[in-house]
Amino acid sequence: MQFNSTIFPLFFAAVYAVYLLLGPRRFRAQNAWLLAASYVFYGYWDPRFLALLALSTAVDFVIGRRLEAAEDERVRKRLVTLSVLVNLGVLGFFKYFGFFVDSTAALLDTMGLPANVKTLEILLPVGISFYTFQTLSYTIDVYRRAMPATRDLLGFALFVSFFPQLVAGPIERASRLLPQIEAPRSVTATKVQAGLWLLVWGYFKKTVIADQAATVANPMFGGDWSTLSGLEPFTAVLAFTIHIYCDFSGYSDIARGLAKLMGFDFLLNFRLPYLATGPSDFWLRWHVSLSTWLRDYLYIPLGGNRGGTLLTYRNMFLVMALGGLWHGAAWPYVLWGSYHGVLLVLERLWLDARGLPTRRAFSLPGEWMRIVLFWIPMLIGMAIVRCSSVDQFWHLITHQSFELTPLAADGLRHLALFTWPLVIVQLLQHTTRDLLAPLRLPLPGRIALVAALALGMMVFGVRSPVEFFYFQF
Repeated sequence: MQFNSTIFPLFFAAVYAVYLLLGPRRFRAQNAWLLAASYVFYGYWDPRFLALLALSTAVDFVIGRRLEAAEDERVRKRLVTLSVLVNLGVLGFFKYFGFFVDSTAALLDTMGLPANVKTLEILLPVGISFYTFQTLSYTIDVYRRAMPATRDLLGFALFVSFFPQLVAGPIERASRLLPQIEAPRSVTATKVQAGLWLLVWGYFKKTVIADQAATVANPMFGGDWSTLSGLEPFTAVLAFTIHIYCDFSGYSDIARGLAKLMGFDFLLNFRLPYLATGPSDFWLRWHVSLSTWLRDYLYIPLGGNRGGTLLTYRNMFLVMALGGLWHGAAWPYVLWGSYHGVLLVLERLWLDARGLPTRRAFSLPGEWMRIVLFWIPMLIGMAIVRCSSVDQFWHLITHQSFELTPLAADGLRHLALFTWPLVIVQLLQHTTRDLLAPLRLPLPGRIALVAALALGMMVFGVRSPVEFFYFQF
């Protein structure tokens, strides 16, 4: 699916106009309209995969009802296990089948047992990782008696497929989103103002900052990377670091903005992660809907920090490794997740040895000192996830120096030219502790800011379509 900055706004404008005409008194008709729009939106990419969306919806709706009615704990465990097997089975087949087959063949080759394995060319459905986790959280919560099962099939189908966050999150919990779907929504002036700001800012981050950063990173990583030296490896990794954040958080802002325009509130998915002071702080800020999902549905069931120090470290590492695998069916993602697992364990060791609170960052003087120092391991992690091979990663690490080559100078100038608005806005958000701080400006200031961002998109937005990075997950 390609990011199309023309078709999608027209699509949403048409959907939104009908949505407003129906009005909150006919919220079930609004739900039916949004469900139809969501299926059209998803089917536009490949209508064949609508069947998977419908399957996940039907299975978990029925299982949810039966979980609530069942009193026998053995029956309830079988039901929730069935939900897990169906959802993870579909996800595993489409996303991980080829990966495990290829990895097994490679392992056999290293053992001197050549394997002539023919694998299926399986097309990965867009967003399957997101909506699978979303619907799984529903059946698990019903099993835990944390929420009642819904009797509204229409509302549940919309919960699974709601188009603003269908293909790249945030991963919503049924306990948060279903009550909003199953009741009238009010479209207030405050929500419209916040929604428009998030839309404009999200589109700007995507089409200008992320896509311009990609023009620096992609040639360096995809070209003859063996010639990179001096500050060129740093420039490549920095460009990708800016690209992935503005790409993903830009999508999340767009999704949240669209939701607010329709009276919904989505989970905040990013809290200025590049101002994190340590590994645990980073994961409280980056892809919050996934990190909290992994905490509630994997880390805590594994025992969390209740089984002693060694088991806590094991659980932290294992959850992060699996979180890396969730991101992509490739070893760089597993290594990236494992690397962050090691960082979390090392931080916990440091804190435990000094008797400091769990969520406190490394005991170094000054918040900004901690932020700057954490950028070093964070950039290494970004290099791991972006490099296509161990050789490429090792070359970037070992050929780094402070020599400002012409290629590095051009890349850094390009990044500085297009990222300064991000720096200014995020410093404002950080110092005011308010992610909607731009909305607190006087009216002329808000108008000028939005106009400047719109003009920036028209002048500097990358014209060729660039797919959202997280669509592949």
